[in-house]
Amino acid sequence: MSIAVKRVYEPAAKSDGYRVLVDRVWPRGLKKEDAALDIWARELAPTTALRRWFGHEPSRWEGFRHRYASELDARKIFWQPLVTQAERHRLTLLYSASDEEHNQAVALKMYLDNWMKANGLR
Repeated sequence: MSIAVKRVYEPAAKSDGYRVLVDRVWPRGLKKEDAALDIWARELAPTTALRRWFGHEPSRWEGFRHRYASELDARKIFWQPLVTQAERHRLTLLYSASDEEHNQAVALKMYLDNWMKANGLR
């Protein structure tokens, strides 16, 4: 039961397990055949309004995480299969942002980890 986070531009590895892109828009300069994705989960990306508000400003990180968590609360149908996957195999959430600490994949991992712990899955 593990969830990892990785930039989609990094080479795929066997240890990645199930690879899920969680960006709303396709990453610049990346060919779809080079992404080595299992799925592109656009539905799990923050809304365009939230993404624009955040703007990858570290000072807005906590606010972004809380607002994104509220969005995710309403999208259980989309992230629940990832929990099931993470229970069985390694799950790698992929993102294209250059900021490795403040992005939606990191926030989604935190959300899923917290949900799994609260529900006795960790």
